[in-house]
Amino acid sequence: MADEKHVPLLGHRAVVTGAGRGIGRCIALALADAGADVGVTARSEAELEQVVSEIEARGRRGLAVACDVTDSQQVQTMATTLLSGLNSIDILINNAGNAGSHKFLNHPDELWHRMLAINLTSVYYVCKAFVPTLVEQRQGRIITIASIASRVGERYIAAYTASKHGVLGLTRALAAEMLPYNVTVNAICPGYVDTPMTDQSVQNIIARTGMTQEKARAALENTSPQHRLIKPEEVAAMAVYLSLDISKGITGQAINIDGGGLMS
Repeated sequence: MADEKHVPLLGHRAVVTGAGRGIGRCIALALADAGADVGVTARSEAELEQVVSEIEARGRRGLAVACDVTDSQQVQTMATTLLSGLNSIDILINNAGNAGSHKFLNHPDELWHRMLAINLTSVYYVCKAFVPTLVEQRQGRIITIASIASRVGERYIAAYTASKHGVLGLTRALAAEMLPYNVTVNAICPGYVDTPMTDQSVQNIIARTGMTQEKARAALENTSPQHRLIKPEEVAAMAVYLSLDISKGITGQAINIDGGGLMS
């Protein structure tokens, strides 16, 4: 028999969006290490297949469904497939998202709509698809990977910041509504994380300022008082903790992982 201390999520079933790489992949594997079967979704089938193989190598069941989470019909199909394949779920991780920046003067409307679609509306669609199951079984966890930009404003990221503030508002409202059903709803708010998305941000800085790659990366590292990028494993560890039974008293919270940049 498996040691429950080492696999505390044994018998649980999780779904992770944006799971093909970066934070989402790391969370999916951490949940599998903790004993959960994991359904993963993202747009890239090849990346999902690799993640599923890594989940299965850990002795857990993995299931992949390619999906654009900004499309409500695709989300509903994805949810139906994963709920059937996993025989329900207990843990929902909203991780899919993207970043974009532009000064507010002459801000592109396309960027505004894209940031809200991928970072906020997608969370609404995914929660709407899975919440009825969690309510029916009267237990579950919803965890959304937000951002420190959910808590503060910065220059040049108006659309991104608005979308992430919206995610935090949705988290708090949904947490209040889910209280009678033993479903907790929380957000994790990382600073810059060492992922491909941050690599893209480094390239944007280089293109706009002419900085060297080393200086551009250091500029992001120095946004943290610890002068480093957060590791995706740090975010994954918090997601696993919030999925455990011991965390049932935590709901409606925004948990910062930013090296002490925002102490509130």
